[in-house]
Amino acid sequence: MDKEQVDIEKLSLASISKRTKAFIIDDLLITFLVMILLWDSIMQSNGDMVAIMEVLNGAFIQVVALKFLYQTFFIWYYGATIGKMVAKIKVIDYNSFGKVDIIKSSIRSLGRILSESFFYLGFLFAYYSESKQTFHDKLGGTLVVDV
Repeated sequence: MDKEQVDIEKLSLASISKRTKAFIIDDLLITFLVMILLWDSIMQSNGDMVAIMEVLNGAFIQVVALKFLYQTFFIWYYGATIGKMVAKIKVIDYNSFGKVDIIKSSIRSLGRILSESFFYLGFLFAYYSESKQTFHDKLGGTLVVDV
């Protein structure tokens, strides 16, 4: 991902389908990482679903922290998570059309966690916003655009 200002004349908002693709890839990556980190505990449950759920529930704070750090770092440093890179979209500052700073990236990541926590309702904002901004985009002052 290029770290310079976006050419405003070529600015195109990312489609909902590209954003969905990026979301799925990112969530699969996080899930895969969590499974690796918790593999020993999961294997000790001997396939008992209740025991597996207890392991996952016990790691809730760590999973939320991992999601927060993943989203914050990648949006701040690269302008896109791995899923967004694959989907060829990136996150930019709403006002300057430039790189998102660490504070806005952190706020956006917190907003994303809230969006997920409340039945993904925050994601529906994109359908009703001319700028296709989700709740976390509005909170963080960001836009998602095509690369």
